[in-house]
Amino acid sequence: MDDSTTTLSLAIGARVKQERQARGWTLDHLAEAAGVSRRMIVNVEQGAANPSIGTLLRISDALGVGLPALVESPRPKPVRITRSGEGATLWSSEQGGQGILVAGTESPDVVELWDWTLGPGDSHGSEAHTAGTKELLQVQAGTVTVDAGEQSVTLEAGDAMTFPGDIAHSYANLGTAPARFILAVFEPGVGSGHGQHTDSSGMGITQ
Repeated sequence: MDDSTTTLSLAIGARVKQERQARGWTLDHLAEAAGVSRRMIVNVEQGAANPSIGTLLRISDALGVGLPALVESPRPKPVRITRSGEGATLWSSEQGGQGILVAGTESPDVVELWDWTLGPGDSHGSEAHTAGTKELLQVQAGTVTVDAGEQSVTLEAGDAMTFPGDIAHSYANLGTAPARFILAVFEPGVGSGHGQHTDSSGMGITQ
């Protein structure tokens, strides 16, 4: 992990530990609630893990705080500003792809705003999120192929798509030039126990 990724991992780990201890939860309790191993929780809290976005979603949902809360200061602010280059890079690839969480709201109804870049040949698969999750995507440059359930759609610059995030889905760049898209994710009722994530192999903060 490079310095920026290490710093982010340590910040996420500290926030997970803070939220867990504030609830009086043991490591085993959080592991069971999130559906991940105790070792994973330990590694995340120590900043030693390289968890997938799916794993971070499981943990944040179990804590009832939402993914954006894990990468931001716990101090409540009515207005939050994320300057260019300050977003949390939660996925990257050898082809130059990046998934950057640039903004988000607090639970229970969490909205995440992502800035995604996919290098030529890049793809990112996502497990089904909690019930009721919606995703909205608009391509800024290049072409992006979105598989949502049994449907596959190729979008070009300017095209937009809305689809349920509570089914398995993926984004891919099958072209020869980089592709970029903006993604908004709406996840209602975080922390209410209304749904569970399904198992899937996700890509981590770095590939």
